[in-house]
Amino acid sequence: MYDAIVIGARASGSTSAMLLARKGYRVLLVDRAKFPSDTVSSHYIHQSGVAYLKRWGMLDPIRQSNCPPIDRMIFDAGPFVLKGSAPAVEGCTHGFAPRRRVLDKILVDGAESAGVEVREAFVVVDLTWENGRVTGVRGISGRKTFTEKAKIVIGADGLRSMVARLVEAPTYNSRETLTCSYYSYWSGLDTEAVELYSRNRRLVVAAPTHDGLTVVTVVWPIQEFERVKNDVEGSFFADVEQFVPQFYERLKAGTQEERFYGTGVLPNFFRKPFGPGWALVGDAGYHRDPFTAQGITNSFQSAEMLASALDNAWSGKLSMESALSGYETKRNRRALPLYQHTLQLASFTPPAPEIQQFLFVIRNNQVETDRFFGVLAGSVDVQDFFSAKNVRKTLGAAGWQFAA
Repeated sequence: MYDAIVIGARASGSTSAMLLARKGYRVLLVDRAKFPSDTVSSHYIHQSGVAYLKRWGMLDPIRQSNCPPIDRMIFDAGPFVLKGSAPAVEGCTHGFAPRRRVLDKILVDGAESAGVEVREAFVVVDLTWENGRVTGVRGISGRKTFTEKAKIVIGADGLRSMVARLVEAPTYNSRETLTCSYYSYWSGLDTEAVELYSRNRRLVVAAPTHDGLTVVTVVWPIQEFERVKNDVEGSFFADVEQFVPQFYERLKAGTQEERFYGTGVLPNFFRKPFGPGWALVGDAGYHRDPFTAQGITNSFQSAEMLASALDNAWSGKLSMESALSGYETKRNRRALPLYQHTLQLASFTPPAPEIQQFLFVIRNNQVETDRFFGVLAGSVDVQDFFSAKNVRKTLGAAGWQFAA
């Protein structure tokens, strides 16, 4: 019998399993995939996510994989351009945009090195129950069927989580899908920064990744999905050419190395992340639009919180109910402000006039520009940055007048 069975071995699952194993618990980690393998992703790990990797001793393998560090961001809104570097998080000044086939393999290997039993190509078909409590999993590997038991089953199986569906995890703070996006990889498109171009309810993003490639993503309002998916290549190039012609010239001078990847299934929700014998982590428990590329970073954050909560329960410091309730409360407190900010951005709704003025003004204020990028990096509190006090202070310093 295991202490924990973790279903899903990517960003949240491998790290949850690794952290529990390091605390001395017996953990089984399963995934239907074999690694290395890719998955649809926003790629980016913000500085706050990098800080988790550093804390866990997992940052060096990322660096050694030749994933280029990124310490600059460029936000081109058309009328103005912001260029800067987010304040560091725990000494981490760089972000990374790794290929998932590289990142996830590193994380799986890290879990295995910590003592986790890893089973790839293992398809979970059902949960086992006893007196209303989840007690384990039934799965298929090769042609054999297995039943494994554990004190807790952790669903790290993404936004379409089978675990969440089978336990009927309640959903709250939900919002409909707001965007769709597609991306591919280019060689010969040199950039040392994350570049973001916001135009006419579209967002174009470029970031350096492995193998000297640049991942380029276009984000559209969900209302465009039917049109876009029927001709992804045509829509992608036509919109970049029309709305960001200077970037289009660079794109065409490079070479597209792979097909397009993407989706229009991007719901926004929180789920209750625990119940009798089960817990949810990462996108299975909380999913927000990838507009701000928070997915990997949030997976690391929730993995550490869940592992700590379970350790508190199993070591006798707290009851299981109290520990996991605290996990949900802490997760929500940290996630909700940026969740709301992300949904506002992903709705492509123009900000209030005062905020528009604020963003225009800070192009000449490097400290505030860096803090703007720090909101996404996790080094600056979103509520503090966009507070009326900070907005008016910054506008006042730039000579703007306000009515009494």
